[in-house]
Amino acid sequence: MKLDKIIVSDASHQSSDPYDLIRSNISVVNLLGEEGIDEENIHEDSVMSYYVDYYFWQYKNGNFSQFVWNSGWSAELNKIIEEGLKKMKSKDHLELFLEQCAKAESLEEGELRKYLEGQYFGPNKTRDFLKNDSFYSLEENLTALHSEWLRQHPDLKVLSVEDMFSELEIIVGHEIER
Repeated sequence: MKLDKIIVSDASHQSSDPYDLIRSNISVVNLLGEEGIDEENIHEDSVMSYYVDYYFWQYKNGNFSQFVWNSGWSAELNKIIEEGLKKMKSKDHLELFLEQCAKAESLEEGELRKYLEGQYFGPNKTRDFLKNDSFYSLEENLTALHSEWLRQHPDLKVLSVEDMFSELEIIVGHEIER
């Protein structure tokens, strides 16, 4: 069975912290993953939200080079993030993401593979090349854009935590341990 809604808790929807809504979606995606549900059976935009958040925190905590290294540099993942940033109407973060992707793609053949297979810490010219600190000075608030996009999404379904579990148990086909 496919989850055709983006499910979030009513508490996250009512929260004044915009990240709570994003976090609620992440919790649902993580729970479904733990229960063996493939991403193809989760609402596409729910998964997209999950990966935009992944990108954001990878960059925030360790720069673009950390995102590249930890993600294993996946064209499919990058396309999902690009599409998500577009849907969230992020101009500045999208521009930086595309610029950094082009930078990673410009590496000489084999250099990216060597980087991904090597050690992240210590002397690393590829890691240093992939860094771009302009992320930290962007004025565009991606968390606010992301949260508002989820809040306005036509497939958003706001439920109590108990109702969330009941709905998700239908998807997974069994009772979920709480």
